[in-house]
Amino acid sequence: MSVLRFLLPRLCGVAVSSLAIFLAGPLVAEEAAFTVQGFATLGATRSNSRELEFVRDLSQPRGARREWTPSVDSVAGVQADWRLAPELSLTVQAVSRYRHDRSYAPELAWAFLRYEPTPALTWRAGRLGTDFFMLADSRLIGYSYLTVRPAGDFFWHLPFSSIDGVDLVASRVFGSAVLRGKLFYGAPSAHLPLAQEQWKIAGSPMAGGYLDWQQGSWQWRAGYAALRFSHDLPLAGALAPSLPEPWLAEALAYLKTAGRRSDFYSLGAVYDDGPWQAQLMVNRIEQQSAAFESSYAASLLLGRRFGAFTPYLGYSLARSSPKRERLNPVVDRVLADSHVQQGTATAGLRWDLARHTALKFQWDGIRAASTSLFPFRDDPATGRWSGRMNVYSVTLDYVFR
Repeated sequence: MSVLRFLLPRLCGVAVSSLAIFLAGPLVAEEAAFTVQGFATLGATRSNSRELEFVRDLSQPRGARREWTPSVDSVAGVQADWRLAPELSLTVQAVSRYRHDRSYAPELAWAFLRYEPTPALTWRAGRLGTDFFMLADSRLIGYSYLTVRPAGDFFWHLPFSSIDGVDLVASRVFGSAVLRGKLFYGAPSAHLPLAQEQWKIAGSPMAGGYLDWQQGSWQWRAGYAALRFSHDLPLAGALAPSLPEPWLAEALAYLKTAGRRSDFYSLGAVYDDGPWQAQLMVNRIEQQSAAFESSYAASLLLGRRFGAFTPYLGYSLARSSPKRERLNPVVDRVLADSHVQQGTATAGLRWDLARHTALKFQWDGIRAASTSLFPFRDDPATGRWSGRMNVYSVTLDYVFR
């Protein structure tokens, strides 16, 4: 399937939906300010691996090997903002991309009401982007990123990009600096592909927030979130052929995720003074469920603009802690899927060739332990691989306003 065949029907569908919303708007409120903006990425990605498939995030059931594919990074989206009153607005964002069910069906990424009683206080309710990890809420908008995609080592353990819930943001000015704080509560709106099954994490309660300090060219953020899963992993069908009762029941109880919690801690700093751009982010994720390994990750990025061209270099890493308990070889194989021990060197070039348009070329050199399988797809039967993968990406990013 070509890139154009993938993307053009979705761009048309998004445009038609936007036009319908636009035409209907004045019938409801003539004085409302209505704006439409959108974004698109035409991407092509390949790797040199014959063993594992490279994916952008955990929502993708298949990824890139030795043939070019548009599915990893291509995306199209449109966002409508409707000012209902001076202090009240509505935002809706629809996105089409390769998703958990192996389709490109449009999905509602954002849909929320925003209430701003004062410039220093904002309430939102609906489907919201997740941003307790710095830069996480704009992960699908390729143009907003210096690189082709956010660093996978850092973001792979955050498997969803939105929640259904409410949040509150308060801010205060201190001279030339601004301090912001956010609290939120809700539930992710996502399914994750696991072999031929789908793991439902939608409906799992989540709460957290962040503190953000912005001054001059610097922005700092510390975030935290706690997620309590409502559903178990769909493992019964996969384990039943290899584990007779009562071993199967024992294994499912050991790998239980329902009622178990994941805690996300993160720190981030971003510097942007025009020519120079730099990012440094670290996170720690603690898992209560025996099915997953606790982990930490870090990402460093540096870029320098020369006219329309911005070369950049980066490095990221991810490490997880193996479980000491051992139940049986079948369960050990399940546990191995969440293990990560790797680093990724990144080099690329961004060319802002026209207004709101950027062309990017990127190489990622992944170097991992042979036991590091997370989050790659199509794991080898042995549970091991060479640990070396080179990923090549070309994307054309565009935004309109």
